Amino acid sequence: MFVRDRKVADECTDRGFQSMAGLPVKLIVGLGNPGAEHADTRHNAGFWCVDALARKAGGSVRAHARYQGDVGRLQLAGQEVWLLKPMTYMNRSGTSVRALGDYLRIPMEQILVVHDELDLPCGAVRLKQGGGAGGHNGLKDIIAHVGESFWRLRIGIGHPGSRDQVVDFVLRRASAPEQRLLDDAVDVAADAIERVLVDGAEKVMNGLHRRVTEG
Repeated sequence: MFVRDRKVADECTDRGFQSMAGLPVKLIVGLGNPGAEHADTRHNAGFWCVDALARKAGGSVRAHARYQGDVGRLQLAGQEVWLLKPMTYMNRSGTSVRALGDYLRIPMEQILVVHDELDLPCGAVRLKQGGGAGGHNGLKDIIAHVGESFWRLRIGIGHPGSRDQVVDFVLRRASAPEQRLLDDAVDVAADAIERVLVDGAEKVMNGLHRRVTEG
């Protein structure tokens, strides 16, 4: 799929970033780890957002072995979109994203990945397109499978202060005050995705940037 749609990516690059921002999002991926032991940990913020979107739309996601994840198709903001929660564990998320993206013939520029972000304050929400993995194993594997041009909706979880503490930090539950911030951020992220579908990603991206700098 992604090789076949390389012409689309090249044309978007030639026309500039604004044109890429105009492509409608078709697949929304939330990153996390499967299993009850991981359900309430910081690393599952992407899962929380996809679940929130499904509830808002009155739908659900269901296990689908072919795509190695929980998948749903629903109407959101008047548009049909697909939701995906890879059940491959975080560091193999790209396998699931590639499988569903190939089947649906969705270019990478129309994929939005929601994930936890250590480099943002707890509760911050930011949107960007492209770039590297920034140390996030889920993003790293998706980039390896589909390239870098997908959108990323980043939910800030804060940083423990030391790289040696990162693994334990992301795989633990947040404190009660932090969790309240994360719950609010998930709601903001879900609302932002709906606005992306209506207003376009660039407008929403700029609005979230102002929200962070003015907050």
